[in-house]
Parts: sequence; structure tokens; C-alpha cells
Amino acid sequence: MPLLGHLSLWVAFLVGLWGGITGFAGGAHRRDLQQSARHATFALFGALLVAVISLEIAIFRHDFSLEYVAAYTSRNLPTFYLWSALYAGQKGSLLFWATVLSLFAMLVQLMTSGRHRVYLPYVAAVTCAVATFFITVMLFAANPFERLAFVPLDGRGMNPQLQNPGMVFHPPMLYLGYISITIPFAFAIAALLSKRLDSDWLVAIRKWTLVSWLFLSIGLILGMWWAYVELGWGGYWAWDPVENAALLPWLVMTAFLHSVMIQEKRGMLKKWNLALIIGAWLLSIFGTFITRSGVIASVHSFTQSSVGYFFLAFLVLAAALSFALYASRLPLLEAEATLESMVSREASFLFNNLLLIGIAFSVLWGTLFPILSEAIKGTKITVGPPFFNQVNVPLGLALLAMTGIGPLIAWRRASIPNLKRQFAVPLTSGVFVLLILLVAGVRDVGALMAVSIGGFVFGTVAQEFARGARARHRQYGEPTPYAFVQLLARNRRRYGGYIVHVAIVLLFVAFAGMAFKTETEATLRPGESAELKGRDGHVYTFTHLGISQYNALNRQVTAALIDVRRDGKAIGRLRTEKRQHVDALGNPTFEPSTEVGIMSGLRVDLYVVLAGLVNGTEQAVFRFTINPLVWWVWFGGFVLVIGGLIVLWPGGAPVAVKGPSSQAGYAVKLEAER
Repeated sequence: MPLLGHLSLWVAFLVGLWGGITGFAGGAHRRDLQQSARHATFALFGALLVAVISLEIAIFRHDFSLEYVAAYTSRNLPTFYLWSALYAGQKGSLLFWATVLSLFAMLVQLMTSGRHRVYLPYVAAVTCAVATFFITVMLFAANPFERLAFVPLDGRGMNPQLQNPGMVFHPPMLYLGYISITIPFAFAIAALLSKRLDSDWLVAIRKWTLVSWLFLSIGLILGMWWAYVELGWGGYWAWDPVENAALLPWLVMTAFLHSVMIQEKRGMLKKWNLALIIGAWLLSIFGTFITRSGVIASVHSFTQSSVGYFFLAFLVLAAALSFALYASRLPLLEAEATLESMVSREASFLFNNLLLIGIAFSVLWGTLFPILSEAIKGTKITVGPPFFNQVNVPLGLALLAMTGIGPLIAWRRASIPNLKRQFAVPLTSGVFVLLILLVAGVRDVGALMAVSIGGFVFGTVAQEFARGARARHRQYGEPTPYAFVQLLARNRRRYGGYIVHVAIVLLFVAFAGMAFKTETEATLRPGESAELKGRDGHVYTFTHLGISQYNALNRQVTAALIDVRRDGKAIGRLRTEKRQHVDALGNPTFEPSTEVGIMSGLRVDLYVVLAGLVNGTEQAVFRFTINPLVWWVWFGGFVLVIGGLIVLWPGGAPVAVKGPSSQAGYAVKLEAER
């Protein structure tokens, strides 16, 4: 099977090269080459699928003659994590990436409607070229089928921090988001090469951009959850370089999903939209470079290797070629309309985009600063969370406000009476929330602004839903609940987007809760207690009940049991562990890991970490933390995914796309996307 997998990589390499060459050469003229490029995407997926199956069989058979299998699995690794071993290491994740990209390349050839098939030869060429690059890296720098000089009795096993359900689903979700960006990018390059730069290519990529954004969103939320429950530092976002690398394409894709509506509605921002798609894809490759080069230390990244040089060269070459092509087509990207007023929905979308790109730039600068400082001064200067928070919190609050302002302003130009009518309810909601917080004694400026602006945005969304439902009730006589359902079903893009805005409000409010975080550290013998007063006014008492030690599966466990009381009343018990993972012979394989004890509620999470035992006795060092509103982070992520799925779900009312103006002698056809 390893030999078959290795041979299939070479077949995929040759097929990918052929698909790239025939796709670019065929273009819009040679039907035979176009067909050949299309077939190449099918063959590419078939060859890579054989490679994946070969590696998975080697993993499940514990074929430790393969370096990859020996490095990331062991005989006592639970079967659940054997599946995730495919992408647990650098070599396997490259194979996973290339295979999924080839799957998407095949699907886009099969699923794209006839009216967009003019782009497909170039799309096949781009996707084959990108996949060929990943295959090249595997063949010449990181071959997952590399054999060892000897066969060990057992493998090293998987990193304990990866032996968590979150890490089974988080990496593939993030990879799917990264990989699927290649499809919109391929269509953008196809539009530039074919000089078909109207809104037609945007219609072709609408679902793909939503799919990419949705997978990135799920991946980010799952990554936050994993960091919270596994790493034991008490939070869910630390502005880690690899976290930032995943956030960057999400921010740019979010900007694109907003600005594309202006091009569809008014024929504006054509240059901007193409630049955003190209930039999002380049940032996905940049994120892969950061993860795999080892130039920045991170708990999420792979070790330093020569793979990073391949990605750096590919990133520079792809950026140069993409923007050279983009620059050559700038004369064809003139807007069909101009911004008529700074008080218009077009202007609000533009401000929204500028804020998103501003946040992305600050994150990119903070992430690159250690690399730049080392290159210039010879000393690596790390930029910590204070920098990111100082810059991005004000920008984030402004962005939150824009999510509420945008829907209230008319297209083209807003009138004063219209603004007064539209803003009355949302502003009242925001002020009402602010007054409630002040009466409740909240004085943190950031939290006050985040929650009150959230109230404003929620008022906007509620007003939009209420007006739409009333309109349907008047027109069709539908009962209000049914009118809400029909409103959502008939215009999923608009009202699903509003649900995403509600999710953003929930996330911002939950983030603001971390301003009220409290924690303490205590060394306790069995029977001793520590107290911690939360910012909610309650006093929590943590009593150390004792230590137990036992063996389980592939680890030796030291567990502490904690009794928890709130204001003297028992509310439950928490269990926190130290785990030493071992191989089949009982030998330690990694440094000890921590399993956090968490009691989650709507208002606060109680978060307990066993830091260690004192001289091997039952006396233990604990860190106790009260984290407000963390539950709402996960609920906000769930609502965000639901809103994204509603927008993505097929059906609903047609969406009009702005086409060229009618001229004498030409028939005008209404294009609709269902």
C-alpha cells in the first residue's frame, strides 16, 4: 500500500501538470484541450484518493515502516484518533489538502451551470496548478510515504493536545475553509484572463464564497473551544500567530461578502472585489506558510522544516503573477456608477469594508512584526495581546456599530426624514441597554460600549424582521409567526445575514464579559478550601476532596476532585487531571498534559486547573478562574453557523444581478440566481 500511495502521488503530479497546461492553453478556443483539462481534474482526484486510502490503511494497520505512521500514531492510540492522524502531521495534512482541493476542482466542473462554463477551462488550470504545487512539496520535501531504515516496535503516538474531540473536527473545518477559497480565486483569475469582468463571475462563485466563509467560521469557533478546554490558560483567544493566520482570510472574505452586494446592485467596487478575492487566497497560503515554516513559534504550528521555503516561494510567485494580471485589466474594471452620497448604504458598506481590512492589516502587521524585527535588527520582538487589543477593540466596536447602521440607510442617498424614522427604534434600544448597565453598576467603558452597541444592532435586526413580517401580513393576510418564516424562506440571503449579525452581537457581548474575569491560585491539602468572589457578587468556595491515580487507555491519570459551593450552597463537583501519555510498553511519550475542570453556566464558567502535586503527596496546586459569559461565545458561534446555512441553503426568491445597460439593437435578459 505505501508503494501504491507513492506511485499515485507521481501520477497525480503528472495529471496535475497536464491539467494546468491544457486548461491555460485551451482557454476559450480549443474545445479538445478544454475537455482534457476537465478530465484531468477527475483523474487528479482519483489518484490522490488512492494515496489517501493507502495512507489510511497504513495507519490502521500500524505500519511503522512509514516514518509518518511511526511519528503520529501508536498501537494504543484510540481508534477515534487514528482517523485524525491523517492530518495530525505536516505530511499527512498536505495530502489531505491536495485531495480535498482536487475534490472541489472536480465538483466545480460538474456543478457549474452552463452559462458559466466559459470560465471552467481556466478554473481547471488554476486548481490543477495549485494542487500540483502541494503534490510537488510532498514528493520533494514532505513525502507521507517515506520509509524508515528500520521498523520500530511501536510509534511515538499522537500529541496529547491533539487527542481531543475538538482537534478531530477543528483542523479539517479550517482546512476546508482554506482550500475552498481556491475556487473563487480560480474564477477571479478566469474572469481576468477571459476579460469577462461583469457580475457574471460573481454569481458563479456566490455559493463557493459562502461555503469557504462558513467552514472558516466553524473552524475558528472549534479552535477557540479547543484552546479553552485543552490548553488550560483560562481563555479562548490569545492572538497567537496561527490563530491570526486563520482569522485573516475570514476577515477578507467577510469584507468581500458585503462589498459584492454593491457590485451586484450598482455595478461599483469591481476592482475592490477582485482584489479581495485574490488577497483572501494569498492570505490562506500565507497562513499555511506561517503554520509550516517554523518561523514563528506557536502551539498550533508544525516544527521548522524546508517546506516553509516552498510555500514562501509559491506565495511570492503567485502574488506577483496574480497582481500583474490584475493590473493589466484595470482599464476594464471601471465602475458603472459613482458614490452619490456619504450617507447611503453604499457608503456604509464601504466603511464596513475599510474597518474589516483595517483589522486584517493590524493583525497581519502584529503577526509579521517578530519576523521583520529579527530580519532587520537580529532580535525577534514578539507583539503580545495588548497591542492587538489596543488597536482592534476600537475598530471592532466601530465595525459592530456599522452592522446596525448599514441596513437602516437607503441606497444612493438617504433623506433626513428617512433617517429619523429608521434610527428611532435601534437608538432607543441601545440607550435603554446602556442605562440598564449603568444602573447595574457596570463601569468598564469597553463593556458598556460593546453591550450598548449590541443593543442598537439587535434593535435594527428586530425592526427589519418586524417590518418585513408586517408587510407580508398586510399583503397576504398571513399570521405573524408564519409571516416570519416566509420572510426568511423567501429572502434567505438578506434575513439569514441579519441572523449572522445577531450572532456577531452575541460574540461581542461574550467577549466583553472577559473584562470581568477573576482568578486566584491556591495550594490545598484534602479538606482545605479556597474562596473566589466573582464580579457577579457571588462568592465561590472550592474544596479539595482528594487525589486519585489510575491507568486509562494510553495514559496515566492523576485526577483531583473539587467540591464547588456558591454562597455556601453546593452546586456540584469538578474534576481536573494531569495526564502522562505512554506507549504500549508504558514508556512516557510526551510532556504531561492538563485536562481542565469546567462548570459552565449562562452567566459564568468556573474553570479549575490542576497545576501539580507537592512532593508526590495529595497536596496540590490549583488555579481557580471565573470566566463570565463564555457560554454565549459557543452559542453565538452556533447562531452564526445557522445564519450562514440559511444564506447558503438553495431556494428562496431570485436575486437580481446588475447587468449592462440596454442599448438599441440589443435584447436585455434578466439574470436570476436561485
